[in-house]
Amino acid sequence: MNRTFQTFVSGTRAGVPPTYEMLKEEHGVSVLGEPQSSAPLTTTVINIPTEISVPDHVVWSLFNTIFMNWCCLGFVAYAYSVKSRDRKMVGDMTGAQSYASTAKCLNIWALVLGIILNIGFIVGVVCMIIFLQV
Repeated sequence: MNRTFQTFVSGTRAGVPPTYEMLKEEHGVSVLGEPQSSAPLTTTVINIPTEISVPDHVVWSLFNTIFMNWCCLGFVAYAYSVKSRDRKMVGDMTGAQSYASTAKCLNIWALVLGIILNIGFIVGVVCMIIFLQV
C-alpha cells in the first residue's frame, strides 16, 4: 500500500484506528389514511382439496393373476383393482377405497394360498421322486 492511499483511507492519524460515531437515523412514518374508494373490501378464499391417495393394488393383482392364480383369486383381485381405479378416476373416493380394500384382502389370500400350495406341490414332487427311487 502506498502512503497516499493509506493517508486517504485512515485519515490524518495513520497509526490510530478510526473512531466510529453512532449514527442516528430519523424514520418518518407517513399516515396514508382511509382508502380513497368507498367500495367494501372483498376477500377471495380458494379451497384446494388435498389429494387422497387410494392405492388400487393393480400391480399386485396382476402379479397374483399371472403367477399365483390358485382358485382364481388373483383374477378376482385384479377385477376389483380395476374397479377401484375406475372409481378413483370418476372421483368417488369412498367407492375406490371399498374396492381397493376388497382387492387387498383378495391379494393377501391369493398370495398366502399360492405360496402354501406351491410349497406343498414342490414337497409332494420331491417326496414322489424319493419314494420312486427306493
